[in-house]
Amino acid sequence: MPSTPTGPTRPIITARAIRGLADGFVSVLLAQYLTHLGFDGLQVGAIVTGTLLGSAALTLYTGLRWGHLDPRRILVGACVLMAATGLGFATVTRFWPLLAVAVLGTLNPSAGDVSVFLPVEQAAIADRTDERTRPHRFAIYNLAGGFGAAAGALLSPLPQWLARRNDWDIATSERLAFGAYVLVAIVAAFVYRHLAPATHVRPTRPRPLRESRSIVLRLAALFSLDAASGGFVIQAILVLYLARRFDLDPTAMGFTLAATSLLASFSQLIAARLAVRIGLVRTMVFTHLPANAFLVLAGVAPTAPLAITCLLLRASMQSMDIPARQALVMRLVPPEERAAAASVTNVPRSLASATTPALAGFLLDRSTYGWPLVIGGLGKIAYDLLLLRAPLDRD
Repeated sequence: MPSTPTGPTRPIITARAIRGLADGFVSVLLAQYLTHLGFDGLQVGAIVTGTLLGSAALTLYTGLRWGHLDPRRILVGACVLMAATGLGFATVTRFWPLLAVAVLGTLNPSAGDVSVFLPVEQAAIADRTDERTRPHRFAIYNLAGGFGAAAGALLSPLPQWLARRNDWDIATSERLAFGAYVLVAIVAAFVYRHLAPATHVRPTRPRPLRESRSIVLRLAALFSLDAASGGFVIQAILVLYLARRFDLDPTAMGFTLAATSLLASFSQLIAARLAVRIGLVRTMVFTHLPANAFLVLAGVAPTAPLAITCLLLRASMQSMDIPARQALVMRLVPPEERAAAASVTNVPRSLASATTPALAGFLLDRSTYGWPLVIGGLGKIAYDLLLLRAPLDRD
């Protein structure tokens, strides 16, 4: 169902890049900081898990309960919560209070974006674009977040440098870094205030997913299958596989993973153009299928150069479904249900991806053969075929 362009999306994309910078920074810093505070591995794991579960719950609640409100109000309010989170991590040093801050706050240890911002931003982009331009706008939005996160990760050694230069305690230097997280939240709030309002009027208290519940739940189930399969081949698992199967040195792995990240990011721009020509579902399936075939081939490749070549070829297509997927969800639901749909399709994806890495690690403990890549690739191929056959509104 088409929507009328109602205003620029630049504030959303700019703020997404700014928040990505903070997320990428703290995703590297968090575990080190907690260790320097004296927490053991179990406590660090509990706080990291708390951030993931808290972000997922808040994302779901925001989309289902607050999706009808002015997005500027929600996004600025989320920035206030983000600032409070940074302040909490900068000042609280005891385990239980810090765990509460982790659960109730916005910190994201994965540098991804399952957060209170996600459903509101995706719905706002959809409200301000038409069907033809929406995939491209989502591609730019994802690129902004990805590059922001990469820049933040590159800045993560800064606290150590400051500590050495000024003869500070390392935990004190890292605490100041969380103060910077507060400043980022303030800047993002200022950017969000410039977001133009949408023209359509939403119900005061809509019933979440009243019209689109069936299609959204069907998509959530399909996307969760894809994400669970992807959990077999998250970056840490790929590093483990390359090291154990081919004894690849860290420098070679670093260049390989950096190249795959760049290819995956820029390919989304191509996907946006492709979606205009062949449609959203076909773009998702016809780019994802060959990418997953290359993933399976990387798992059975007999040499490191061949495995790396397959991974690079996979990276050139593996993320082309993302902007098409986001645009498809926004197209299939009415405007007042877009935020709820974004929550319900993204949160289960995030949780599903956390269910399989442990099994992948177990498989690599038992054999250096690329079983995680093979299983993950075949699971993703099954998702592609199910998506192609799904009774969705066609392009």
